Amino acid sequence: MKAMAFIGILSAALVLAGCGTTTGSRAGSGAAMGAAGGALIGSMNANAGRGALIGAGVGALGGYLYDQHEKGHID
Repeated sequence: MKAMAFIGILSAALVLAGCGTTTGSRAGSGAAMGAAGGALIGSMNANAGRGALIGAGVGALGGYLYDQHEKGHID
């Protein structure tokens, strides 16, 4: 169950990280969406704060990686 939640958050972060044109805006939007998703999933286990932190980290990383891919730095 937790692995599926992690995969869901990562997928959502990668899809939503495209909101923006700069590295900072893509990483920021990914972090915001990841934090929201992580808090939602974490609240199921009474760990909304921890879920939000993990989701924000995964979302920011997803946004950054998406930005680098769009710029052609990652294949």
